[in-house]
Amino acid sequence: MRRAALVATVLTASAAVTLTPVTASAAAPYKGANTAAVQDDFNGDGYRDLAVGAPHASNGGVDEAGSVVVLYGSASSVSATRRTVITQATTGIPGSSEDDDEFGSTVASADLDRDGYADLIVGAPHEAVGADYARGSVTVVWGGPNGLQGGTNVSVPTGYGEGRTYCRFGLSLATGDMNGDGAPELSVGSSCEGATYTGPFTRTGKAAQTVRDTFYGETRGVVMGDVDGDGKAEQFWLPGPTDGDLRGPVYVQHGGKPGEPNPTSVRTELPYADGHAGVVGDINGDGYGDLVTGVSTDDSMSGGPAGWAHRGGEIQVLYGSARGITADQRPTVYHQDTAGVPGTAENGDMFGQSISIGDVDGDKYADVLIGSPGEAVGTRASAGAAVLLRGSASGLTTAKAAGYTQNTAGVPGTAETADQFGAAVHLADLNGDGKPETIVGVPTENSDGCVWIARGSAAGPVPSGSVNVCGKSAGITVHEVKGYFGAALASTHVEL
Repeated sequence: MRRAALVATVLTASAAVTLTPVTASAAAPYKGANTAAVQDDFNGDGYRDLAVGAPHASNGGVDEAGSVVVLYGSASSVSATRRTVITQATTGIPGSSEDDDEFGSTVASADLDRDGYADLIVGAPHEAVGADYARGSVTVVWGGPNGLQGGTNVSVPTGYGEGRTYCRFGLSLATGDMNGDGAPELSVGSSCEGATYTGPFTRTGKAAQTVRDTFYGETRGVVMGDVDGDGKAEQFWLPGPTDGDLRGPVYVQHGGKPGEPNPTSVRTELPYADGHAGVVGDINGDGYGDLVTGVSTDDSMSGGPAGWAHRGGEIQVLYGSARGITADQRPTVYHQDTAGVPGTAENGDMFGQSISIGDVDGDKYADVLIGSPGEAVGTRASAGAAVLLRGSASGLTTAKAAGYTQNTAGVPGTAETADQFGAAVHLADLNGDGKPETIVGVPTENSDGCVWIARGSAAGPVPSGSVNVCGKSAGITVHEVKGYFGAALASTHVEL
């Protein structure tokens, strides 16, 4: 059900601490971590790095405490050996490892303190706060010339989630510069309400301003990106299923001028759009960002009333313009019954569970990678798949569409029941050649989970010679439950 509007503004602060890194690198930042090419560059060496969440990893006998592994990029891409492993038991990271915290359920990055190095942002939506189970937390780990070093918690706004416990603060994360001052904002979704922190941040975790927004109630997804070409990010809130709108409403809030509160109180519902999670990128090359949303839950999965996604799940595309994305625009919908999309729509495929956007072939049109972790491969239920749809001057197209599973030639491993290949997906140029690698999480592969990494080329992803990096080899520990390495990457996925 839609809630009435209430916006309160407060300031937050928390303490900075010290973390000893595993790796060291360049002495000076490369260009600045908020440029598109190196926005995930935590050590300033000019290569994007890969943050991988393993929310069910253990800390000794503490199950599902959670870990994040950062694999550092280089001219030869990433490997399991050049890494930093971060948990709540790591020296300098606030909090402590507890059962079911699920630290690393969400990950994101931005240069929050404007020192030229990307900072890692980690959500632990099941973190207990005092006696409140799953109140949730968000931690920032600071980037620098020696890699990630020092951490602090992001404080919730005053009055946040009053009278409620199961808030899952950190359920979704988004960053972007909403007022054009060069300091990115951070937005955090939860099962209670949204919060946006206006940059820049200090190393104590204090933001310039915090906005608590209770208008939407639950905020399953949040997205930032510039869809009107003014150099400032718009903010999209995706509350998730509501009474009468199971596919989920979509709202847009526009950025303000430098020094103004963010986000502004002016919000617009996009009545024809739906989504539980989303990303922004320029699919048709016109200079305006486009919004891609996913609804992966279909009627067969809901256990309740009908009206969810197309059978098997769907994505929707709304195109930006000089006017941005307007309320009268109707999205283009893609699913596995759409002509040219690989696969066949079947109950519980979860097509659209994860989404990433990037130009895989260097043609100046952003392409869309979609995870479908419930996809059956032959008789192997939930083995999982990923689908790549190409951008073009006319928008997203099924021409040259490709599907990938662990039975695809060149992909390491074998499709097995419940591997969940595609639970998370990500496109990022890890070797600096200008063509993003394709990264797919396989969180229930074996006991630890893996990520599949295929190099980019002028023709797109190259499965031949691609590799799996798995959790145990990358430094996580596993006790009585699977580690779920690869369950979270820096691109969006739907947290149920």
